[in-house]
Amino acid sequence: MYETLALVGATGAVGRIVLEQLAERELPIKRLKLLASERSVGKEVRFRGETLKVELLEPSAFNHIDLVIASTPDEVSAEFAPWAVKAGAVVVDESGYWRMDPTVPLIVPEVNPEAVDNHQGIIASPNCSTTQMVVALAPLHRAARVRRVVVSTYQATSGAGLAGNEELNHSVRSALVGQTHPPKTFQHPIGFNLIPQIGSEKHEGYTSEEMKMVYETRKILGDQDIQVCPTCVRVPVSTGHSESILVETETPLSLEEAKELLRQGEGITIVDDLPGGKYPMPRDCNGKDDVFIGRIRKDISGGNGITFWCVSDNLRKGAATNAVQIAELLIKRSATKTA
Repeated sequence: MYETLALVGATGAVGRIVLEQLAERELPIKRLKLLASERSVGKEVRFRGETLKVELLEPSAFNHIDLVIASTPDEVSAEFAPWAVKAGAVVVDESGYWRMDPTVPLIVPEVNPEAVDNHQGIIASPNCSTTQMVVALAPLHRAARVRRVVVSTYQATSGAGLAGNEELNHSVRSALVGQTHPPKTFQHPIGFNLIPQIGSEKHEGYTSEEMKMVYETRKILGDQDIQVCPTCVRVPVSTGHSESILVETETPLSLEEAKELLRQGEGITIVDDLPGGKYPMPRDCNGKDDVFIGRIRKDISGGNGITFWCVSDNLRKGAATNAVQIAELLIKRSATKTA
């Protein structure tokens, strides 16, 4: 049973939403411990009517803890996750450090819940841009097997944390008065601009963010033959990643079949009325947990292609919500085994 939970990175942007989700979704947690770096120790956080103090992230902090949800930089996760596992806890990790480890399942509960049973103490949650895409791809893949994906992302500044949104605000204000705010978080000023680079150069001109989408998609869908061609772009939007996705399937799908598969897909909401000007937009999807899909149409250039527009709150389904859903999945499967 999972009755005690530690939240690592409790004071960060994602950690705050995890706390909201734990309260809203009423997970049966009897004790919650908040952990963070030294600079946050002693801060007070309200949870379910109680005031909790943030404690120091150290090996002894995981004593008598069953479950950990963590949102930290990669290097922090690399150090603390083994501490937690050694103490007997299961770690649901939001960082990128463990995602491609062959011993660590990479989980999106709507897509591959069964893979959670293979964990050896650590479970990874995918990159935010991958998460929303595989939720959309899963029903098409099950029905007609996805062979190729061409995706362009339009990623919000909050994907770079609190500092990303602060830089957006400063950059926009500076641009409005004809000045340039020196960028620190991004490679260039983000105000009224698009930056076609997220991450560092990784492979044949593709960035680290783009290659995450390639490798993670294959691992989650359990198919190493899926070809993915990604382009990731940072846009001056505070919250909500958008993606233009072209999917080619092995078995042809009519437009009506594709729409029905997506409509029935778990965690998907369809907003698709072009004449009425209705389609997913970041401002309408903020604060919501679903993946929103619209502009669904056949690829008129040929082949077995379906193309659509996909939007999701990157801090919720792209991060906090997915981690909490994994925790729910663990609790549910544990209860089933002990029943």
